[in-house]
Amino acid sequence: MEDQNTALVALTESGIAHTVTRHGRVGSLAEAAAARGVEPSAIVKTMVVRRGEGDHLLVLVPGDRQISWPKLRSVLGVNRISMPDADAAREVTGYERGTITPFGTRTPLPVVADERIVGQQISLGAGGHGVAATLAGDDVVRHFGAQVADVTDPA
Repeated sequence: MEDQNTALVALTESGIAHTVTRHGRVGSLAEAAAARGVEPSAIVKTMVVRRGEGDHLLVLVPGDRQISWPKLRSVLGVNRISMPDADAAREVTGYERGTITPFGTRTPLPVVADERIVGQQISLGAGGHGVAATLAGDDVVRHFGAQVADVTDPA
């Protein structure tokens, strides 16, 4: 295989139907949406969240929304959660911020998906700056056995 992007290899191996878009670095959600030919709400950010020492998970957040910490804490049944710094996120996932995706992470991590991705075509980052995969949100949820819940608020 010519492309050794870990995320794209993992995505291909998953068998999930997808298309890859390569558009280079962008400076905003609007630029990314335009480059990918989708609405901003269809871009899904993969956020690393730390539940405790050595206990991380991924949260899939529509581009026009942000994590609602009270909602996420309630869904997870915890009192405290945080975002790790960029180095810790890279250590856990194998990806630098801005390129994190649930596909091909260094260690498999639990996934929580905001309910708004269900039934939608989404565009996920794919392991490199300006590399994205467009695919069905339902396929992502199913593949990772993601917990689906309302965990976001408008940005």
